Amino acid sequence: MHGKGGSPAKFVAGLAAQLERQGLLVANIEMPWSGRRDYDVDVAAADGEVEAALEGLRGKGAQRLFVAGHSQGGLFALHFGGGKSLDGVIAIAPGGNPAGPAFREKLGPFLNQAQALVAEGKGDEKVRLADYEGSRGVYPVVVAPKIYLSWFEPEGALHELAAVRHMNPATPVLFITPTRDYAALLNVKQQMFDALPKNPLTKLYEPDSSHIEAPSASVEAIVAWIGAVIAAPKGTQ
Repeated sequence: MHGKGGSPAKFVAGLAAQLERQGLLVANIEMPWSGRRDYDVDVAAADGEVEAALEGLRGKGAQRLFVAGHSQGGLFALHFGGGKSLDGVIAIAPGGNPAGPAFREKLGPFLNQAQALVAEGKGDEKVRLADYEGSRGVYPVVVAPKIYLSWFEPEGALHELAAVRHMNPATPVLFITPTRDYAALLNVKQQMFDALPKNPLTKLYEPDSSHIEAPSASVEAIVAWIGAVIAAPKGTQ
């Protein structure tokens, strides 16, 4: 899954192509936080989109299922892994935590506006609200307030520590933090990794790359880790 404001054709495209060349079945899907979609569905519907993609892979013969994401896609992968039975989750430079101080400061007025509109019975009418990304700042999104709140409530589905703590303990995680990631993400790297449920196959990987380069810089490590998980004796996880 791509990052905030991105698409399957941008920073995750190289990773998807490389995995396919390794013989893996890949579903590189456009998520609701893409630049084109502007949060057109809520978190529950996004869960359903990933489930549908996994079903599609099963239909093509996939026997082991992994979910991977970059940036906000990485955080969503951790969220998704909390309630599902998967063979593994790959979180690449996960970010987009609405409970973070910068999000609360930048998006607080828009959250208040969305809550007020829902209280007035206007939660399904699209309005101009805002999103925030560290390297881009605040920018507009046109979205229904109910849907907006499902993504941006500070204590909601994308609260980063809640997402990692609620991971299925049976599901190993490859947690990827590039050495030149954004400072805010580097600051919470160890706290997030340490909060994951203990699993002998869970691993922290730190490629020498930037946030944007992290997916392509991690191909070999991802392929090796998937192979190790598949080769592990039953019950190891």
